[in-house]
Amino acid sequence: MTDAILPYVEDLMASPWLYLALFALAAVDGFFPIVPSETSVITAGVFAATGVPELPLVILAAALGAFAGDQASYCLGRLGGPRLYARSARGSRRRAALDRADAALRTRGGVIIMVARYFPGARTAVTLTAGAVSYRYRRFAAFGAAAAVAWGTYCGLVGYIGGHAFEDNPLKGLLLGIGIAAAVTLAAELVRHLRARPRPAPAETAIVRCEAPARILA
Repeated sequence: MTDAILPYVEDLMASPWLYLALFALAAVDGFFPIVPSETSVITAGVFAATGVPELPLVILAAALGAFAGDQASYCLGRLGGPRLYARSARGSRRRAALDRADAALRTRGGVIIMVARYFPGARTAVTLTAGAVSYRYRRFAAFGAAAAVAWGTYCGLVGYIGGHAFEDNPLKGLLLGIGIAAAVTLAAELVRHLRARPRPAPAETAIVRCEAPARILA
């Protein structure tokens, strides 16, 4: 079955429309995280090891699409943000969550935007929230551009490494590339989980007070 499908995949990878498809998938994935943009870029990277498609163009198309999708998600959050705040009463859980997100983005927004790009659900949540809390657009665009380039390069190179490892068997190369990406994602999730665990409060030093008796009984 694989041998029957492989020629069609190779034809697709050789098509000049591939780059437009990668751009579109990465863009839609920015606000609709069910689209398999990572897998598509990794697959293109696997076949790029043979020279077709060209790896730099794969990375460029993926990065441009990711950037465009994040901007669209930010704009959607910006449009819905005032209404969301208006519907969130002071002291409510929703308002508290929005305030926490606002504070987190303003103190370490760059790190959050960069890291969230590698997690499909998280990146959509972060970009929507950034728009909703009116995070400064110039900073968002700058960090978003850096994150998109890093993400596109990462996905493309992961596939390229897999393709080089199995030049005669693209399917094995694809499986290797997806395995590497999954391992990196799981490792990052584990680190995030461990860092998010509440730390035990330091033991309080017991204060022993010796009180003299009021009187000594004979």
